[in-house]
Parts: sequence; C-alpha cells; structure tokens
Amino acid sequence: MTPARTPDGRAPADGLLRQAARRWPVLVWLWLLWIVLWGSVGPVVLIGGAVVAALVVALFPLPAITHRMTVRPLWVVALAGHLLVDLAVSALTVAREALLRGPRVRAAVLEARLEVDTDLLITAAAHLTTLTPGTLVVEIDRGRRRFYVHSLPVRDAAEAGKRRREIADAERWVVRAYGSAAVREALLGRKRPAGRADGGPDVPGSGNGEGEEERR
Repeated sequence: MTPARTPDGRAPADGLLRQAARRWPVLVWLWLLWIVLWGSVGPVVLIGGAVVAALVVALFPLPAITHRMTVRPLWVVALAGHLLVDLAVSALTVAREALLRGPRVRAAVLEARLEVDTDLLITAAAHLTTLTPGTLVVEIDRGRRRFYVHSLPVRDAAEAGKRRREIADAERWVVRAYGSAAVREALLGRKRPAGRADGGPDVPGSGNGEGEEERR
C-alpha cells in the first residue's frame, strides 16, 4: 500500500520537511528569544527552547508572504546614509523645540496617503517614518492606504505639508531600496502634488495632544 500523496505528487512528510526548512529563521529566532528570556544556556534551557520553538512553528504557522522585496544593495546603503542624516537633523530639531518651547511645542496627528500597496513595503515605510525623531506612526489604515502620524513641530498648515512630504520621501526611499521594478516605475516615475496628501485641513495642537487633527 503506497502512502497518500499531496495533489502535487509529494509525500506529506516531504511537505512538512520543506515547510520546516522554509521556517528555520523563525525557529532560530524563537529559540534565541527563549534563551534570552531565561537568561541561561544550560542544557535544559537549550533543549526546552528548541522543543518549544518547534512546537510554536508547527502549531502556529505564519501565513505565506505573497509579495517579496527586491533588495538593491547600493540603494540600501544610500537609505542607511539618508536615515543617519535624517536622524541627526530631526534630533536637533526636536531638541531645539524642547529647549525653546518645552510643553508649549505644537504637534498634530497627520493623515498621509500611501502609494505602495504591499505589506512589506508599507511596514518598511512605517518603520522608517517612526525611526525619525519627532514622528510616530500611530495607526495604519491598510484598506484606505493611510498613515496616521503624530508629528512635531507642526505650528501651521505649511509645516504640516512639510511633514507630509517627509513621510512621502521615506516611502520613496523604501521603494528605491526594496521595491520591484513595477512599483519603482509606478511611484518614482511620477511626482506627487506638492503639499497636502489628503486635501483636508490641518489642525495643529499642543504637545499634550490638544487640538490634534481629527481623523475623518
């Protein structure tokens, strides 16, 4: 009696081995996390962590990634340099506002439109935006492709437009470094209208959140 096979002709054991091979980075990460949490490299911790990691990977598999990124090493290096410069400039801006205005610094929650439509690129753009001092992605509306970003300083509509352009610039840097050829052509081949990304009014507020822009 021959063992049952999957529709593509492979034995079930082969499918499990292939899935385990594809998930080894997650398994290793969970195993290392287990060791760090226990703070020990004893045999019991090492073996127990490997068993727990294997069970988690087997019982709670992550969904398959349908969109993959195209890594361009030179643009990744340029992105890292851009991030370092942006971190320095933004940190100085936030420090100046804190010293000169303190609790009176004005901030706002801005709605920014996203051009990319893949989870990986949206996640990368969100992280790049959040890494910049003074900006924090507080919500991602995946269906409408919107970022809601707490940003400072935002004293008027002109500064709100500037902050939105910085968010759009972060998205473009991510596309240059990781976007597919089609995404790069679609986004970088055209220019967004300057200024607003959503067409609504900006309502700057104080540092404690008063008067922040209301989401529509």
